[in-house]
Amino acid sequence: MKKIMIVNTSHHQFDGFDKETGLWLSELVHFYDVFHNDPDYQVDLYNIKGGETPLDPVSLNRVTLDRLSQSYYENDVFMHKLKHLPAVSEADPSQYDVIYFTGGHGVMYDFTGNPYIEEAVNTIYDNGGIISSVCHGTCALLEVKRPNHRFFIDGKTLTGFSNAEEIIANRKKYVPFALETALKVKEAKYRKSKIPMKGYIEVEGQLITGQNPASAKLVAQAVKEALA
Repeated sequence: MKKIMIVNTSHHQFDGFDKETGLWLSELVHFYDVFHNDPDYQVDLYNIKGGETPLDPVSLNRVTLDRLSQSYYENDVFMHKLKHLPAVSEADPSQYDVIYFTGGHGVMYDFTGNPYIEEAVNTIYDNGGIISSVCHGTCALLEVKRPNHRFFIDGKTLTGFSNAEEIIANRKKYVPFALETALKVKEAKYRKSKIPMKGYIEVEGQLITGQNPASAKLVAQAVKEALA
């Protein structure tokens, strides 16, 4: 059995603004759904602080809440789980074959520079496992350093929510930094789809990243293929 740990945000608001954020629900469930009913996989959910995982209200509106996401949102057992998650500090990364970082703007506040995330990424990567993320979840990798003190993403090809998409989402003035720019500053080889908001992934060895919400299932499928 392959074991997958999924990490979600615990942050519910844009700092300095009276505006809610949190996990973008589809970026969790479109990945989770590929694995959770398959007996060959064990999927464990975590968030940063433990307890309730805040949901970005925009991810729940009529336009963005697709059928699959809605089915999970209306599932009392699943939603109870999201309200009572263990903290990432409680995980034993050495037991996992994959780590997956979900998105939503909340992650920009509590993923970057988190020591438990750094430990998990390095442990799973060094054990030959897969590091994966979608959308803003890629910011989890921004401050991760390898034992040689170089940044994990230095020279690696990856993707994440683009600057153009941040403008389209009308979040540019709220976010603490521009993810695309920050990834490039750390010498990552950033790639993106020519068409904003279209599903797009990058696969470089043990690193699998998706650009935007439409990419979550594509990331899951690539992870499944890599595990096989």
